[in-house]
Amino acid sequence: MSGMAIGLSIFAGLLVLLALRIHVGIGMLIGGSVGFMAMNDWDSSALLFTLNHLAYARLSNYDLAVIPLFMLMGQFATHGGLSKALFRFAAAFMGHWKGGLAMASTGACAGFGAICGSSLATAATMAQVALPELKAHGYSGRLSTGTLAAAGTLGIMIPPSVPLVIYAVLTQESIGKLFMAAVVPGLIAMTGYMLVIKLIVTLDPKAGPASAKHSWAERLTATLAVLPVMGVFAVVIVGIYGGWANPTEA
Repeated sequence: MSGMAIGLSIFAGLLVLLALRIHVGIGMLIGGSVGFMAMNDWDSSALLFTLNHLAYARLSNYDLAVIPLFMLMGQFATHGGLSKALFRFAAAFMGHWKGGLAMASTGACAGFGAICGSSLATAATMAQVALPELKAHGYSGRLSTGTLAAAGTLGIMIPPSVPLVIYAVLTQESIGKLFMAAVVPGLIAMTGYMLVIKLIVTLDPKAGPASAKHSWAERLTATLAVLPVMGVFAVVIVGIYGGWANPTEA
């Protein structure tokens, strides 16, 4: 069998194992082990020799230590109230528009992605913060859940990003350069989501009614509350790209 045929067979086998509710890690281990032996004339000693050092080499990779640290940073931000502060800040400036709270949710997801690095964590956290507000203001369930599900993906686009770290490690690329390269696409995606929300509420005004307009005093208070988020983003991105710290240190 060719390498491509073996790879496709492994993938099909992995899907079968997952359908049988085998743990993802165990399924990947089984598929990878079978594929490795198939590529090496079913030599079990070669597999054992590889497993002897490969697992430790992956888990002891210093660059990958940044992943749990980014996740920890996101947890600190969540329990410190920064996720709520982000939503209140965005809502203070956009909430009085039609669909404004949905747009604010999108902006808050982008902001939280700048201090988390995980789409799952971003979507779950912002859903707890924004979804009750959207429901309370009469937003349709489809628009509310669709907005949070789509905007949650900004967590892996706006740096710091866990997938970008993994990609950088696997391809031996600079984590800092990948982070900088992801900023503009992330902002474009955020703007695109907001434009789609605007289109939806234009076609169906009842889907996203406008809320009360905030005073400038309230907006100033909301702005001061998100300064720590801006500070964290600046330390991580400027620190890494400026060469002051590596990703783990940042």
